Amino acid sequence: MSQLSRLALSAAAIGALAIAAVVAVPLRAAEDAVVIPAPLSDVVASGGLQTAVVSGGCFWGVQGVFQHTAGVVNAVSGYAGGNKSTATYEQVSTGTTGHAESVEITFDPNKISYGKILQIFFSVVHDPTQLNRQGPDTGTQYRSAIFTTSEDQKKVAEAYIAQLNAGKVYGKAIVTKVTALQGFFPAEAYHQDYLTLHPNQPYIAYNDLPKIENLKKLFAENYIEKPTLVANARLSN
Repeated sequence: MSQLSRLALSAAAIGALAIAAVVAVPLRAAEDAVVIPAPLSDVVASGGLQTAVVSGGCFWGVQGVFQHTAGVVNAVSGYAGGNKSTATYEQVSTGTTGHAESVEITFDPNKISYGKILQIFFSVVHDPTQLNRQGPDTGTQYRSAIFTTSEDQKKVAEAYIAQLNAGKVYGKAIVTKVTALQGFFPAEAYHQDYLTLHPNQPYIAYNDLPKIENLKKLFAENYIEKPTLVANARLSN
């Protein structure tokens, strides 16, 4: 779905959103959160920051969730799965570049583990059983994917998917693809911190703010009220 399409909702939906905005209660997420077990295996914490890259539909909501996650020091919207030369929003939106809208999560493994990030990703961020789409957005650029940065991440991600499939927690098979990260390319500046900057935008209010509420409800110990913004990370570096 193009950015214009994201901005376009029916008149009835916009009216409902206006009412919801008055009472400050989001309507419903395009994908409901699912209570799932933690992974049986995890990446061992080591010194220094680590990076995880995930794709689960429009990066606005994915970024927003992890910006409200304790232990995350930065979450950047961008593109993974394709070449640098085609890593622009206009080109990626065609669905022909191989990219997926993705988020690069830099985290402190002593405060949150890679496995916990994956648990939040599969539970709150998106529906991993939807193939090449997520909610109202369709195309390979909205696919469910995990781009790993080490062999340990690959093993943990694949084992967790097998665990969730064996437990039949979704009722359908997980379609998330696990591949090695070849490159991550940050998205344009106007896509960064989008959820925080545009909380009343209809797409955000309908599809993404409920994800933040689900994070707060299901992962209270990992939730932080004040988001960790890209803009602040740039100022601190």
